[in-house]
Amino acid sequence: MLVAGMVAVLLCSNLIGPAKVSVMDVPGIGPLSFGTGNLFFPIGYIFGDVLTEVYGYARARRAIWAGFGAMIFATVMAWVVVHMPMSPAEPFNKTLQPALEVVFGNTWRIALASMIGYWVGDFVNAFVMARMKIITQGKHLWTRTIGSTVVGQACDSITFYPIAFLGIWESTTLVKVILFNWTMKVLVEVVLTPVTYAVVGWLKREEGVDTFDHATHFNPFTLRDEGEIMQRGQ
Repeated sequence: MLVAGMVAVLLCSNLIGPAKVSVMDVPGIGPLSFGTGNLFFPIGYIFGDVLTEVYGYARARRAIWAGFGAMIFATVMAWVVVHMPMSPAEPFNKTLQPALEVVFGNTWRIALASMIGYWVGDFVNAFVMARMKIITQGKHLWTRTIGSTVVGQACDSITFYPIAFLGIWESTTLVKVILFNWTMKVLVEVVLTPVTYAVVGWLKREEGVDTFDHATHFNPFTLRDEGEIMQRGQ
């Protein structure tokens, strides 16, 4: 269920979210523009945090690859659907095709940036989460959830935006967008920290599992997890 939730958030954020830019007037700051998908994308990191905290990096690694594969499939499917010829019998053929092209017809740069940014950001997030758990000896969960998001979302943002928009946006605009979206994503993580605590606590009690990655191989290019799960006290 955690993997399904993580993949669902990832696909919705990348397919629905980028299609709309919202503007909010923040008192004392002024109008701020942001991709609406950024309101929900950090929830995927919360799923990743729960997976890593309860089941360990090895299980989170499999979930990340599942999400990566789903993104590739969704990108290919969107490209095929957009480029298939429209039936003349379609009653909205004059408006539907242009709308599909606007919403799902992302350029190759944006599609590539989304996949690379997700892959880098999520693996960094899981690695930091797992290592910090060992350093903190399993205490102070909030330091791990927020700390891993700070680093993971930073890696995601500085990967995605330059690949997608360098040379299209001015450098100052690029930097401002990166900083603002990174800040927004971290704030979402902070606000939802009590939810993360509740889910993690419930799963640990129900599953009887609290994984420490003392013997884990952190190579992201393997799916093996034998010998990597270390229970508390073992």
